[in-house]
Amino acid sequence: MRGGYTYIMTNKPFGVLYIGVTWSLARIEAHREKRGSAFAAKWDCTRLVLMEVHDSIEDAILREKRLKNWNRVWKCRLISEQYPNWDDLWDQLNGGAVVSVTPDDLAAPVSAGATIAAKMSPE
Repeated sequence: MRGGYTYIMTNKPFGVLYIGVTWSLARIEAHREKRGSAFAAKWDCTRLVLMEVHDSIEDAILREKRLKNWNRVWKCRLISEQYPNWDDLWDQLNGGAVVSVTPDDLAAPVSAGATIAAKMSPE
């Protein structure tokens, strides 16, 4: 069984939100290059502001559907509570390099449903 990610992309803090699901970080790279989805490209959603790791792609899809049903205030609060500056997490994930990894490739174990913040705490 393959793991998965749910993620939120935006164009600026408190801007347009795009919620997605993937099994590969290459999908996020595609959004950054404006080839991931027409919506994300149209609204310049290239900033990765939230990412959650899941044990299975089915769990990730379920989480994505739930997040999409949340109201905007809840989504913004979820992001702001973990990343008050709405920093772009892409650079923290890989220093901006092109990558394609699976959840097993992450350096430290992260429990299902945990955000990527657990992996990227400052030193």
